[in-house]
Amino acid sequence: MTIANLAPLLTPVGEIIPSLKSQGYVIIGADSVAQITHTSLADLQSLAVTWEGMPRDPYLRDGGRYRYRRHGSYEVKSGVLQRVPHRAHWQSVSYNALHGGIERWFDPISPDVENNSAWQSLLLGMAHLLSSLKPVNTWFIEAHQFRIDTTDGIGRPTPEGAHRDGVDFVAVFLLDRVNIKGGETRIFESAGSAGLRFTLTEPWSLLLMNDERMIHESTPIQPIGDYGHRDTLVLTFRSNGFQDSPKSSQQ
Repeated sequence: MTIANLAPLLTPVGEIIPSLKSQGYVIIGADSVAQITHTSLADLQSLAVTWEGMPRDPYLRDGGRYRYRRHGSYEVKSGVLQRVPHRAHWQSVSYNALHGGIERWFDPISPDVENNSAWQSLLLGMAHLLSSLKPVNTWFIEAHQFRIDTTDGIGRPTPEGAHRDGVDFVAVFLLDRVNIKGGETRIFESAGSAGLRFTLTEPWSLLLMNDERMIHESTPIQPIGDYGHRDTLVLTFRSNGFQDSPKSSQQ
């Protein structure tokens, strides 16, 4: 069976910052991702194996079993990357009506990933790129490894629906699509009605958004055959500290 996917229009490296500034988002091809992060595509692709065997997300409020996840937090200050102690992922209900308001303690990203030079180059390169648009003292970065599968017959990459994340910028990397249909990305202007839909299919292609200007979601996936899955990496960049539960500030 042939599944038609709507291919996105890719932004050349030299146009990333002006396009992100003018329209609030860019879609970047894998070769360009390697270029802006000063690493090789082969080294980035070598990280894909670490999406295998991830723990299941225990916090899904729709009762689903389709999401696997790891989480890590980092700071980039003056061009130096530093991992911060493992912490909960927290969002307010204003940004995540389904899972907001609770501390979600996901299993940490493994040391094999964090010590990998390609991983470090990826975080540093993205922080440097965004600093060209918004110079800041420190980027507070959260990284989420996701696998969405079809264990329940359907998998939902964004069960909360169209949303913002409450950060400055969101980077969504497509790692792999295996025996699935669906998983279309949809983005909308938060202050208008304009929108765009497309499907990322190239491993390590990237959707990079200004989270203050854009709302995003991905449509459910279904298997082609018995089973399928979709792997992504989501990096969020915030300039004024991590989002923390009000309870954590009282401790």
